Amino acid sequence: MSKRPINPKELAAPVGFAHGWLVEHGEARTLYLAGQCGYDRAGVVVNPGDLVGQLDQALANIGCILRDAELEFADIVQLNFFVTSRDDYATARKAFGQVWRRHCGKHYPGMAMFQVVSLFDPQARIEVQGIAAR
Repeated sequence: MSKRPINPKELAAPVGFAHGWLVEHGEARTLYLAGQCGYDRAGVVVNPGDLVGQLDQALANIGCILRDAELEFADIVQLNFFVTSRDDYATARKAFGQVWRRHCGKHYPGMAMFQVVSLFDPQARIEVQGIAAR
């Protein structure tokens, strides 16, 4: 079995964590995704106050991590969404779904959503964390 960090150059350099860890055992591959917020390459949250815009960026970031690990959105088996406002999510569900389908198509892994008091970055409205496997 081998393990290696996945830190795409397209994303902000991680400090004190890795964007993902790829575990390989024979042909089996499992990617553990660190929580991704709507950060740009400089590590700044894009679309302040906009849950859907931040989701779009977080999923784009996840796409970069998946590509570096030679995986794709169809390989995601589990995602957790941490939001600072359940009400913002309820209001934006349709737009949330449109962003989801643009990145992930009709692939729907096991998912959970949690409302949290805050995220590490006070500008962040959503953080997405999960696991992909092939």
